[in-house]
Amino acid sequence: MTATAPAPPPFRVRATASLPRLALVLAALLAALFTAAAPATAHAALTASDPKDGAVVATAPAQVTLSFSEEVAMGDDSIRVMDPQGKRVDTGELRNMCSGSVIRYGTALHSGLPDGTYTVAWQAVSADSHPVSGAFTFSVGAPSATSVSLPAQKAGGGPVGIAYGIARYAAYAGFTVLVGASAFILLCWRRGSAERPLQKLVVRGWVTLTAATLAMLVLRTPYTGSGKVADAFDLDGLKAVLETKTGASFVSRLLLLGAAALFIAVLFGAYARRQKNAGAQTPEEAKDTGDLAFGLGIGGTVVAAGIAATWALAEHASTGIQTGIAMPVDILHLLAVATWLGGLAALLVALRTAPDIERSAVRRFSRVAFISVLVLTATGVYQSWRQLGSWSALTGTSYGRLLLIKVALVAVLVTVASFSRKWTGKLADTVVEERVAEPAAVGAGSDVSRETSTGSASAGSAGSAGSAGSAGSAGSAEGTEPAEPAQAGEPVDPKRAAQLARQAAAREKALENQVRDADPGRSGLRRSVLAEAGVAVVLLAVTTVLTGTEPGRAVEQEAGRGSAATAVPDRAIKITLPYDTGGQNGKGSVRVELDPGRVGANTLHLWADGPDGKPADLPEIKISFTLPAKEIGPLPVTPDRAAPGHWTASGVQLPLTGEWRIDVTVRTSDIDQTTVQKNVKIG
Repeated sequence: MTATAPAPPPFRVRATASLPRLALVLAALLAALFTAAAPATAHAALTASDPKDGAVVATAPAQVTLSFSEEVAMGDDSIRVMDPQGKRVDTGELRNMCSGSVIRYGTALHSGLPDGTYTVAWQAVSADSHPVSGAFTFSVGAPSATSVSLPAQKAGGGPVGIAYGIARYAAYAGFTVLVGASAFILLCWRRGSAERPLQKLVVRGWVTLTAATLAMLVLRTPYTGSGKVADAFDLDGLKAVLETKTGASFVSRLLLLGAAALFIAVLFGAYARRQKNAGAQTPEEAKDTGDLAFGLGIGGTVVAAGIAATWALAEHASTGIQTGIAMPVDILHLLAVATWLGGLAALLVALRTAPDIERSAVRRFSRVAFISVLVLTATGVYQSWRQLGSWSALTGTSYGRLLLIKVALVAVLVTVASFSRKWTGKLADTVVEERVAEPAAVGAGSDVSRETSTGSASAGSAGSAGSAGSAGSAGSAEGTEPAEPAQAGEPVDPKRAAQLARQAAAREKALENQVRDADPGRSGLRRSVLAEAGVAVVLLAVTTVLTGTEPGRAVEQEAGRGSAATAVPDRAIKITLPYDTGGQNGKGSVRVELDPGRVGANTLHLWADGPDGKPADLPEIKISFTLPAKEIGPLPVTPDRAAPGHWTASGVQLPLTGEWRIDVTVRTSDIDQTTVQKNVKIG
């Protein structure tokens, strides 16, 4: 009778084998979804311009200046000024007018510009590597019709922006899996280095991070420029990217990934072989294995910290306040997230595919996760303070509200993790003995029929009746008789041998699943860890949106270019504004004093100082007051010259309380002038 071996159970076995791949695909899809939902809204914002948007000036300005909420990178072609016919009227030369905390750039205009409406289009790259762009108009003499048409697509948008966003967050997912799963193996379950599913999980994390980094490097030119896919193959553009801070971070990451590949080769090569023979090692061999594990731990930590540093050194941690503290804190934050969430993914795979994982391994991961949460909390508190800047921003800005949601999700995740700790205490210390006894029952002289019945009987004694039926169905074909073994000396049919091998593999896998499900503590732990993973996915989603939201501190800077000076009754307001008109002797500062700094009549004093601190006798200086909340102003004031570098005005009326904007226009020559501004609180 012809023997037919049964096919392996289609759902349980194949789903188990592809679990690491599904985890990576889920992370990539999640990143793609929220990249599309929250386009690359960078954190740098245009806070002021001279001339202002929609302004009508009597004479053509000598230059156009732009002020930003944080550091940006701009090139000679970043600011373009076009006349009503669409012809460029700027010189194409970028002027860096940054001074202290003031981030300002400008470009000179050709002389003799006729009346009409002019369009200013600008594009820059913010400190967090996102491109930003915008446009506005101003008019000379009177507004006019204009034929200028600007692209509707903003910088960093379109198909290139979506692809870059997917690669960006796929890189985070790959880093999390690579670092977290490797840490889980070395710190919690060293025998897992020989487990195929965990090996696949780590390797796929490495491949995802490498591919995502290469994609971002190639797409960087069109992402920060034209948005055209063809520009990805522009070698000159690629060379320019490599000279930027972001390009250098990509190259550094790729080099570190080369070192990570060597780490993976040793971990799953020499170290895995030693772990397979751990029970038969001599004391000297055991010491060598321990030394190898120590070396892998040190080397892996250095490489992981280096990869995390490529984000910290190129994005928001590298700019703003306290960068010397923010960058190492950001590295610790990334490592803690990866160790916790990546280790959680590895534990889920281990519980699903390795029924014999020890309770001690799960307990070790519980301790590692607890330490990671402590580090995550400490670094997260500092980062939140640095990005928010004030308590009011916690509830008054989108960034603050998202941060509160993230904190709540972390609390939920920790709560679910506490249930996992309880299930860990209920795990059986040893694996069910039938898993060991079953292969022994399958001897060389036993026939397949006896093996099948033995497997079914063992399964029945190991678990429930339903599980026994599962094992029995895996050991025999549906509606067919079991295969008979080949007699000694008979030639072995390759097809029949393959059928027998599939039958044995299916029976062994069914028995493993039964052993895995026989321990109620293990089943409960698997469900709890799965719930943790679900909350972690939502947490990653909120974090993804959070990284594309303007921080509260930047929102405040955008509103007033820094915190507004507070007026105290009967005490003068004193502020200092740096300026740079771009011409010869065009740099200096203006000191403004408003006394008593309250509603009603005030006395105004202006002092202009040069770079050397000496009085600067300017040809002209003007000041105006605006209350945007009440749509009052600008209220112009023309001060009188009291002495070289000193002007005064009396009876300056401020009718209402509120946050007033002071605009000071400084002219240092016939063609060089600029306007600087500051918000002050009156009342």
